[in-house]
Amino acid sequence: MPGSDEATGAGRGSASYDEEPERSHELRHVSAGGSEIVLARYAGYCYGVERALRLTGEALEGAPAPVATLGPIIHNPSVVGSLRDRGVDVVDEVDDATVGTLIVRTHGVSPDVIAHARSRHLNVVDATCPFVSVAQRKAAALREAGYEVVGLQGFAGDDAAVVEDASGLPLERLRGRRVGVVVQTTQTRANLSALAAALAPVARELLVFNTVCDATEKRQTAACELAEDVDVVVVVGGRNSANTARLAQLCATIEPRTHHIESAAELRPEWLAGATRIGVTAGASTPDEEIEATVGALLDLCGE
Repeated sequence: MPGSDEATGAGRGSASYDEEPERSHELRHVSAGGSEIVLARYAGYCYGVERALRLTGEALEGAPAPVATLGPIIHNPSVVGSLRDRGVDVVDEVDDATVGTLIVRTHGVSPDVIAHARSRHLNVVDATCPFVSVAQRKAAALREAGYEVVGLQGFAGDDAAVVEDASGLPLERLRGRRVGVVVQTTQTRANLSALAAALAPVARELLVFNTVCDATEKRQTAACELAEDVDVVVVVGGRNSANTARLAQLCATIEPRTHHIESAAELRPEWLAGATRIGVTAGASTPDEEIEATVGALLDLCGE
């Protein structure tokens, strides 16, 4: 990633991942009715999501119409709905877009899909997160170098081993082979370490690329710190968002009273029974408005 303007955030006009400021203490702590609501140090939109939404807005202003995204641009229903109201359709397949502009979502697609879109003379805007693009290139390079790939299918060949964790590894198939590893950018470093530890005794040669993005790690670390210090955790974000679901999973292992919601309307007063400190965190595809709405609703519930 060093040397790549997109991966390091150069020219963004805002802080890079490494420079991403944490939320100030004053803005993260509010009180009502004897309870304190604490927001995680890092929560909400990351650079990859902000970039994708900026590219989508620019396409609406000046790209050939109509504008559509190939799948949801990010995994957040309210944001996708808002874009649809502005004229951005969502299509499931390239062939569903006949003219105009097709935007590739943050999670990316295989090179064949982009080539097919361009062959149909569509104006293609690639909004793939730069960190995802790096992981995709690593997977393709491993495949080309003759490694058996554990990680991203589509860029690593149809025979790549795609697993959720070390328990799913086809170790006998990989025994004595040259094995390369890349992981989904929203994975945990602990999961990556477990994969490497399981593969090391069986692989003849093991090459591991750490493709977990900095924004993911910051949000996961901050969420775990939060869960250790509160009585209840509320995780805000789309249920189809992998990074949000992982935050909820991590928090639940520390604080069982963890609740994953998509909107403040889902909050329930009984979740807060006996709680004096309530933690709030959010996935990388969750806008500040949804975080603020959740904090506001919690303040109302605590003040009742």
